[in-house]
Amino acid sequence: MITTEQLHNLSGATVYGPDQEKIGRAGQVYLDDDTGRPEWLTVNTGLFGTNESFVPLRSAELTDDGLTVAYHKDLVKDAPNVDPDNGHLDRDEEQRLFQHYGLETTSAAVESDDLGTGEESVVGTGRDSGQTVGTDTSGPATDDAMTRSEEQLNVGTETREAGRARLRKYVVTEEQNVTVPVTREEVKVEREPITDTNRDAALSGPDISEEEHEVVLHEEQPVVEKEAVPVERVRLDTEQVTEEHNVTEEIRKEQIDADGDGISDRRR
Repeated sequence: MITTEQLHNLSGATVYGPDQEKIGRAGQVYLDDDTGRPEWLTVNTGLFGTNESFVPLRSAELTDDGLTVAYHKDLVKDAPNVDPDNGHLDRDEEQRLFQHYGLETTSAAVESDDLGTGEESVVGTGRDSGQTVGTDTSGPATDDAMTRSEEQLNVGTETREAGRARLRKYVVTEEQNVTVPVTREEVKVEREPITDTNRDAALSGPDISEEEHEVVLHEEQPVVEKEAVPVERVRLDTEQVTEEHNVTEEIRKEQIDADGDGISDRRR
């Protein structure tokens, strides 16, 4: 059972059913006018939490993980539509909620002890004791018309994290072939006859002798040096892409049929 001392911990708490299935987020708490006890809680359900349903706080338990109620998610979502912005439940609205959840009225079920009037941040249920309440078929507290209501989808968007991208730099090794022209020297033997032009040089030595002449040969070899040079800048950026996404959700609507003699359906 929820006490008035726990009311400040209810706002925004996660609401679970008896099977621990998440129902939604806790909204407003409604007190019983006669006893001052917490009687009803609004729960934000549906797509993006756009619907607000009433659930009884009887047998509810509040823990560090959230609030557990005694009713399953489908039963809570199918509760009769009551506008929580009114800040007050009249007897007809509360009677429909009692019938939906199969409960007795508060006056027949509560214990005799009094828990006080509650905090200023909560609102009462507004049930005047002794007043006759009408039913769905036009009772003493209703007029001669029925209101037909229907659910409407309020579809919006929310931004959430869809993934992450990162830049990572690492080193790879690859072979690179470069053709480099190189020059080398080769020995070529040249023979020339004795002529008047070279006779003096040819006869300048001994007539018969042993000699050696040496020529140093040169060649070019490739020389490889490496240096690191910047080639480009890489960064991550984002762009927005818009696409259409179909949302399918069941909505309920009321239908009113008239039967009897001499009835014609006229719309104004």
